[in-house]
Amino acid sequence: MIIYLSDRANQITMLGLLASATALYFAQSGRPELAIAAALWAVLADHFDGVVAKRTKNRSAETANMGKSLDGFADLLYGAVIPAAVLMQIGTGGVFPFVTGLALILAGALRLSYFSNFGMSAKGYFTGVPLSYDVPLMAVLMLIAAWIPLPLWNTATCGLFLLLAVLHVLPIPVPSMNRTMYAAVTVFAVVASIFLAYRGFSAR
Repeated sequence: MIIYLSDRANQITMLGLLASATALYFAQSGRPELAIAAALWAVLADHFDGVVAKRTKNRSAETANMGKSLDGFADLLYGAVIPAAVLMQIGTGGVFPFVTGLALILAGALRLSYFSNFGMSAKGYFTGVPLSYDVPLMAVLMLIAAWIPLPLWNTATCGLFLLLAVLHVLPIPVPSMNRTMYAAVTVFAVVASIFLAYRGFSAR
């Protein structure tokens, strides 16, 4: 099975998984800024592996199927598990963060199972809000956290992500991102990860 990692798109997906594993380590170590900084690179890997896959000539069906499975696992990890872990860690055992984290993971699993079976609509729309929205939203909330009292930030963040968990599985059409949006997300992910990493390392 390791032979499928000779594919460049699958290699990028694996790099994203490594970024997610690093993010999970930081989340469990009580360093949420570093966790989200690493998770943003998992988001970038998820964006670019598809681009590389489409441009790879003579890519076999077996390699493509392997990449699809890897990508689904990577999506669940960075899009649901890591935000849930960050919320639970920041919430220090509170019921609301715990419930929100569970909702994110269950909604993420349900959404990805649906997408793997039905895919996008014929008009190029997703059903429900993609999981790729979660980490950038968490990054924005982390960046403004210094100006908001912690109890209020915790409650508002959990409320937003509980709503997002619902939006993940609602049958609402969400257009796929165009090149401009991809470029904007890429720039934001790089810049935000630098700021969050600086803040995370400066705190120790």
